[in-house]
Amino acid sequence: MQTHALPALLAALLLAPAMAVAAPPAASTAKVAPAPSAQSADDKFSREQLDQILASVALYPDSLLAQVLMASTYPGDVTDAAAWSKAHPDAKGEEAVRQVASQPWDPSVQSLVAFPQLLAVLGQDPSWVQRMGDAFLAQPDAVMDSVQRLRRQAEAAGNLKSNEQQKVSHEAATAPAATPTAPQTIIIEPADPQVVYVPSYNPSMVYGTWAYPSYPPYYYPPPPYYYPGGALLSFGIGMAVGGALWGDLNWGHGDIDIDVNRYNNFNSNRQINRDGNHTWRHDAANRDGVPYRDRGSREQYGRQLEGAAGREDYRGREGARGAEREHAAQSLQDRGFERPASNNLEARERAGNSQRQMSQHPGGGRPPGALGQGGAGQHPQAGDRAGGGNFGAGQAGQNAFSGARNPSQARSDAHRGQRSMQSSQRPASARPQGRPMSRPAGMSRGGGGGRRR
Repeated sequence: MQTHALPALLAALLLAPAMAVAAPPAASTAKVAPAPSAQSADDKFSREQLDQILASVALYPDSLLAQVLMASTYPGDVTDAAAWSKAHPDAKGEEAVRQVASQPWDPSVQSLVAFPQLLAVLGQDPSWVQRMGDAFLAQPDAVMDSVQRLRRQAEAAGNLKSNEQQKVSHEAATAPAATPTAPQTIIIEPADPQVVYVPSYNPSMVYGTWAYPSYPPYYYPPPPYYYPGGALLSFGIGMAVGGALWGDLNWGHGDIDIDVNRYNNFNSNRQINRDGNHTWRHDAANRDGVPYRDRGSREQYGRQLEGAAGREDYRGREGARGAEREHAAQSLQDRGFERPASNNLEARERAGNSQRQMSQHPGGGRPPGALGQGGAGQHPQAGDRAGGGNFGAGQAGQNAFSGARNPSQARSDAHRGQRSMQSSQRPASARPQGRPMSRPAGMSRGGGGGRRR
C-alpha cells in the first residue's frame, strides 16, 4: 500500500507548481476593502439630526449664533455660566461680560452672560449643547448648510423678515462649488449693531410643517419674564452688548472669523496677535475632560491637548511674549547686563563660574564686570549710595550668612539695631541733630542703584 502511494505523492508534488501558475490568484477576483476614513458614517450626524439640533438657534443673528456655536464646544463652561447667570439675575449686557473676565471659561462662553435669557435656554439641557458643539467641530459645513436650510423654511413660511430688531438680507452663495442657481445665503444682523435681540420661537411652528416627524426639533422655552408677549416670534428685551460679540459666521467656508479689536477689548488677559490667523480654533484645554463624540475629533483635539502649541497660536500669546522677552533681553544687554540664561544648564554653569570668581577674591566682593561687560560691579556710585563700598549682589549673598560664622559680630549688630529703633521712637526734639548732607550736582543716576526705568 505504501509502495503505490509513493509514486502518487511524487506526481502531486511535481504538478503543484504548474497548477499554481495556471490558476488565477484569488485576490484578483476579490474586492479590495476601502481604507477606513478618519470619520465613519456612524460618527456623522444625519441631515435630520442636524436640523433637529439647530432648529432652536438657526434664527439667531449671525454674530450671536457664532458665539453660541463656539461656546457649545465647551459644554461644561456653558453649564457653569448658566449657573452664574442664574445667581446674578441683574447682570446682563456688556457689564456682565466684564464681571466674568476672571472666570476660567473660554471667552466665547464669557460673552454669553450678556444674554441671561439665552443662558436660561442653554442651561436646560447640557446634552443638547454638547451635541451642537460636537456637530460643529466634526461637520462645520453641514452645520452651516442646516442653518441656511432652516432659515429658508422659516422665510417661506412668512416668519423671517426684517423689522425693528433685525435686518434680513440675501447674498450670493460663496461656497467654492457654488453655481449660479445655488440658493442665496440668508444673513441676519441686528438692526442696531450695539443692541442685540435674542428671538424666541417654537421651532415646531415657525418653520411651517416640520419635515422629519421622527426627529422633532428641540425646544426649551425661555423664562416668560424676558418675553412678555405671546407672538409666534418674539424678541423681548434687547441687550446693549457693545463689542462683547466678536465672532462672525464665514458662510461657505465652514468657519468663524474673529474681530481682533473687539476680542482684545474684552479679553485683556487673552490677547490675539493682530498679525496672526483670525479664524477661530477650538481650544481643547477648555473642554474640561468632556469626551468628544467622534473619532476624528478625539484624534485631532487629543493631540492638541498633549502639546499646547495650538492654544498658544490661537491666543496669539507665544509670538507676543517671545518678542517682549527678546526686547527686554536686548535692553539689558545695551545697559551692560549679561543676557539671561536660555536654559537650566547655562544657568548652572554661570552660577558655578560666579562662585569660583568670588572664591578668588577673599574680601567677598564681586570682581568688576562679574555681571557682564558693564554689570553692577562697574558702578561704585550705586554701591556708595546703598551704604558704602562696591556692594554687589554677590557680596550681599556673602553678608547674609556672615553672622553664622561670627556670633559676637551678630550680637553687636543686633544691639546697634535696637539702639537705632529706640532712637527713632524718641521725639524729634530729643534726637541729636546731624549735619546736613549734600550731594555733588553731577552725580550719575545710571547703574544698578539708580532710578528704576
